[in-house]
Amino acid sequence: MSGFTTLLVGTTKGAFLLSGTNRAAWTVTGPFCGGWPINHMTSDPETGRLWAAGGNDWVGAGVWRSQNGRDWTLAKLSDGQIDAWVRNDPSMAEMFGMEPQPPAPFTGKADALWSIRHTPKAIYAGAKPARLFRSSDGGESWDEVSGLTDHPSSDSWQPGAVGLTLHTIVTVPEAPEKLWVGISAAGVFASEDGGETWERRNRRSNAPATPCNHPAAGDGVETGHCVHNMQRAPGGAGDLLYQQNHHGVYRSQDGGRSWDDITEGLPSTFGFPIAVHPRDPQTLWTLPLNGDMAGRFPPDAQAAVWRSRDGGESWQDCRSGLPQEGCYFTVLRQAMTTDTGSPAGVYFGTNSGSIFASTDEGDNWEEIARHLPTVLCVEVMERAPG
Repeated sequence: MSGFTTLLVGTTKGAFLLSGTNRAAWTVTGPFCGGWPINHMTSDPETGRLWAAGGNDWVGAGVWRSQNGRDWTLAKLSDGQIDAWVRNDPSMAEMFGMEPQPPAPFTGKADALWSIRHTPKAIYAGAKPARLFRSSDGGESWDEVSGLTDHPSSDSWQPGAVGLTLHTIVTVPEAPEKLWVGISAAGVFASEDGGETWERRNRRSNAPATPCNHPAAGDGVETGHCVHNMQRAPGGAGDLLYQQNHHGVYRSQDGGRSWDDITEGLPSTFGFPIAVHPRDPQTLWTLPLNGDMAGRFPPDAQAAVWRSRDGGESWQDCRSGLPQEGCYFTVLRQAMTTDTGSPAGVYFGTNSGSIFASTDEGDNWEEIARHLPTVLCVEVMERAPG
């Protein structure tokens, strides 16, 4: 693969960029975005524009944007605790070097942003508590997608361990009217009219192999509502979706209207990320962890990315170059991605601050960065030379 690849890395202490030529000689720049926790990032490879979504109770919720990867501007969606301090205490404002600002437009509605996705028509951002926002001007201003907020089931949504969070947004570049979101722990929702109306899509097409009474595990009718990550297979495969759930890996061949359990062959039902090949809809990767209450690290403390070449019917563990002794890291839901190279590149980041890369679809791995803050997301922006 020739050209320039930039990995967009969101961490607990800001955004970082890893840049490489021909997927080698990686350099790290950052941190950006004022040291904010950055939960997710997205880009427009045609223009090179970048967006980073994050925040917390202290700083509030917002989207940072950049034209060049060096200079970043914040569009604040909601205030944090620091904003009240600055308004009410001039000495505190002076100490922080901040000027009091008018309240952000969605103060009280969003504690942080957890997901962001660029499309040719709009940019979407998902929040905690679960809300979806949309920008039609490149991220400068935002509106709430009220069709999701007002869904008839919204009063029954239950929070996951980190709260009621809209953490995954799936779009189709050639069909911008189609959207899917994952909410923990309310499940999968889909829209086919640009977000005006939404359908809840959690129906199971095959019964669970091992019934579980965990409240997030689902039953014989529905998958578990605690979605961890979801991806759509590109390459003309229709609306083929894959999902890593709190309680297994699932495949839907009809846009989420029904889900098949494809966990068999994996060492654990638990994990966070899932990634799909850029051209082969039957090839996917996931990184199982040893269970909800068992520490959430690789089984037997040996790291492995598991790959399927047949849509999840069978799985192969890919270990070469990954730590096989004393490995206790976690890979979070947005921290695995692929590039469009041939063979495809696969990347993931860890909560111990490492980035691993494979340029041969998972057969071999190399640590290309280490000692970063806790990695919350990894995304790819590719640009041709010139």
